[in-house]
Amino acid sequence: MRDPLRPGRTIGDEIDRPVHIRARGADATSDPVEESVALGRAIENAIRARVIGQDDLIRGVLLALLSGGHCLVEGTPGLGKTMLVRTIGAVLGVTFSRIQFTPDLMPTDVIGTSIYGPNLNGARTLRFEPGPLFAGVVLADEVNRATPKTQSALLEAMEEGQATVSGETYRLPEPFFVLATQNPIEMEGTYPLPDVQLDRFFFKLHVDYPSPADLNRILEATTRGPEAEPERIASGDGLLLARAVVRELPIASYVRDYAARLVLATHPNRRAPRIVRRYVAHGASPRGAQSMILAAKARALLGGRYNVSFADIRSVTLPALRHRVKRNLAGEVSGVTTDQVLDAVLREIVEE
Repeated sequence: MRDPLRPGRTIGDEIDRPVHIRARGADATSDPVEESVALGRAIENAIRARVIGQDDLIRGVLLALLSGGHCLVEGTPGLGKTMLVRTIGAVLGVTFSRIQFTPDLMPTDVIGTSIYGPNLNGARTLRFEPGPLFAGVVLADEVNRATPKTQSALLEAMEEGQATVSGETYRLPEPFFVLATQNPIEMEGTYPLPDVQLDRFFFKLHVDYPSPADLNRILEATTRGPEAEPERIASGDGLLLARAVVRELPIASYVRDYAARLVLATHPNRRAPRIVRRYVAHGASPRGAQSMILAAKARALLGGRYNVSFADIRSVTLPALRHRVKRNLAGEVSGVTTDQVLDAVLREIVEE
């Protein structure tokens, strides 16, 4: 599998070395890379069959899923976000949980709590009753409507894959994926997510309204009778193998350097574009660069390529960095968006 778009330069084993990954219990003749490519494409096709007119959203969520990250989705209600997450859980055969965030939601409503009562032997003892967070795929609906105390309940889970209750640490199931949503229009009674929590999200994705043709397809599919449930086409172990393959996919040093220069160009105290120096308070964190590299690897894998190209890096820059770039007061007053800032960075920072 060669990249038909690879740059015409000699870099030796830097991108051409083979990927050596073996699944636990896999047959010696099986190719984990081919299996992962087939898995990713099958998941994407299964989701597109159910969620109509949101191809960019589906691809972004899939890249995060293959990279082991979590997604923050911004869009108005009714555009298929719940259907998307339910379909992911169904095709992977993992548990699905939806948490409706409200101002009165408590951290224990999300994580769970310790209950004093009889155990299997009849003796009364303190036992942990897990909350809805303990699922393979979690939809955190309108996450910005809960208080910061409740929002912080997701921090440890998203970063460490565990939850701590009454001094005891409990591992979350693997794979574990969080898709959080927020409504960009109705902001009354909301609590903006702090920067430290925004940085935990691998991608921030925007949901666009469907085109007239897609809207007609949605109406035809949803008003003619009950929809068939999606079939399970993969497993949690298969997704974990694909994540391992993504991490092992090689990337050339000059492509990695390009990603680093893009991230550094979002900082106004460095050699940054004029729009960054004028409208940005602080730039993206190193975690943003990590997200770019992993997402670019996942994109290359879905394309059937063993190496990462400049195009892969460019395509994931906005969803990986838009929530990690903080505008200053001048930027907020002028209405300049972080996407406009990042577009300027992409135009000015050239490939080398």
